Amino acid sequence: MTLRVMSRDVRPSMALSGSSYRLVMDASPAANDVEVARDVNASSGDQPSISLRGLTKYYGRDRGVEDLTFEVMPGEVFGFLGPNGAGKTTALRMLVGLLGITRGSATILGTDVATAPASLRHRIGYLPGALALYGNLTGAEYLRFLARMRGRRMDRRIAELSERLNLDLTRHIHDLSKGNQQKIGVVQAFMHSPEILILDEPTAGLDPIVQREFEALIDEARQQGAAILLSSHVLSEVDHLAGRVAIVDGGHLVVVEDIATLKRRALRTIDLDFAQPVDAEPFTRLPGVTDVRSRGCQVTCTVTGAETDLFRHAAGLGVLSVRTHEPSLDQVFFALVRGGDRHADRPADEIVA
Repeated sequence: MTLRVMSRDVRPSMALSGSSYRLVMDASPAANDVEVARDVNASSGDQPSISLRGLTKYYGRDRGVEDLTFEVMPGEVFGFLGPNGAGKTTALRMLVGLLGITRGSATILGTDVATAPASLRHRIGYLPGALALYGNLTGAEYLRFLARMRGRRMDRRIAELSERLNLDLTRHIHDLSKGNQQKIGVVQAFMHSPEILILDEPTAGLDPIVQREFEALIDEARQQGAAILLSSHVLSEVDHLAGRVAIVDGGHLVVVEDIATLKRRALRTIDLDFAQPVDAEPFTRLPGVTDVRSRGCQVTCTVTGAETDLFRHAAGLGVLSVRTHEPSLDQVFFALVRGGDRHADRPADEIVA
């Protein structure tokens, strides 16, 4: 593990980088308050807090990510999804200045990350996917060390977060389980009440009770106006927390959309029950209806878009009951990143769940 001094100003701050730490220097005055208050005038609510424009990273000839473009607004939880190796971590590391940008640009709070001053890092809470900690320190020593690097005292906030996450700060980090080490990572990301949270697989190793408390922390930060970029493999978690998502696969952006719209665009399966068998053929001519199947007194079909015509026709036949199987975000996700070849004959804006 190495420490690298990046400039020669007055006060150091630290950004976690997975297998090493990067120290930068900050000339801002020390804050002696125990509690950290956000500058509510620091960013405008109608301007994006995070903005990517054609963001691209190549490792020699190998593509990391290419042409990523999306924005995260203040007070928004934005999900960042993709299979392993899709490029999510690469994009997040470029955002916090741990990787150089090959092409394109990214800004945080209106500042280009490629030329950002060290003081910008004090406004960001970053939790890397591969968390590396100083194992010979206790949790309390480590978090106080980070607070000093940021030029602030945060004892009260550290104690509050540790209690909420059921984290014992008296034990050495090398004696902690993966889940408890992850709790330390969560505390260091939230303890300075940042305006930006960039979280890479933040709940990895956390038990369900602690995950629930983590969700509460996310909601509180959102209500305070923080912009939160959340990368996760727990799709139900993103479904619950985020309003919009970007999905990447193979380094390319597949879609940027709000979750409700993605689900509306997905093909839903609908079961229609009748008192007696009905002719299924007229259902095949209804707009948005496909894959019509008839078995006994039941007709099953898939629908995209509005269901008005389907229900009107079924009502005319005396339908007794209707069951709609709404797609989950998991189904939408897997259809987008793995269903393209199988459903290549369908319209591009149709998602098969």
